[in-house]
Amino acid sequence: MKKFISWNVNGIRACVQKGFLDFFKEVNADAFCIQETKLQEGQIELELDGYYQYWNYAEKKGYSGTAIFTKEKPISASYGINIEEHDKEGRVITLEFNDYYLITVYTPNSKDKLLRLDYRMTWEDAFRNYLKNLEKNKPVIVCGDLNVAHTEIDLKNPKSNRKNAGFTDEEREKFSLLLASGFTDTYRYFNPDKEEIYSWWSYRFNARANNAGWRIDYFCTSKSLDSRLVSADIHTKILGSDHCPVELVIN
Repeated sequence: MKKFISWNVNGIRACVQKGFLDFFKEVNADAFCIQETKLQEGQIELELDGYYQYWNYAEKKGYSGTAIFTKEKPISASYGINIEEHDKEGRVITLEFNDYYLITVYTPNSKDKLLRLDYRMTWEDAFRNYLKNLEKNKPVIVCGDLNVAHTEIDLKNPKSNRKNAGFTDEEREKFSLLLASGFTDTYRYFNPDKEEIYSWWSYRFNARANNAGWRIDYFCTSKSLDSRLVSADIHTKILGSDHCPVELVIN
């Protein structure tokens, strides 16, 4: 049995000041994936006994970035999706293990006024193709901040957010396409109708206190792993970022 955690830490240096290491030790995951590290190489030394560390940094300082900490040494590690236009922002790390791939991803945000929606659409197709190519070899476990609330029960105010970044018809359609291509949204696999459980809350308007949130952090797994899924959880009480950690346990 393996336990995986994914967390958009919204700046790992800030998150470490707010209890990151306490949660890290307590949860004792086999692999711990983070997004939005917001730093360059050499800007933090994390003492994580018993874990191998893999980092991918954006070219732009203090922006984006991902990391994976894993107890088991992978067969290989790769960074990005082998397409130059998509690989400058440190958004993807892939670790290959004996019988699966583990991927952390920080999906591009479509931005206010949807300035980056066209880019996001290109990214979605490229990333899905990347996953499907990996899947030809072995099953895939992909996690991270996918920057989309898939259905109306995945956010507090669907009506007023319909044309906003993260809940546009286009972004939701791309997520549906990912699932249709053979992936399982593990949280919905166990909780098909559960409402008011979110993974991100705006820092404005007391959103977290009022639980006016969005579920935009996911573990998605190859359909072939469905029978091995044990549980999926969202740690809504864990503070330290505007996102909370999400969890998958798998056989």
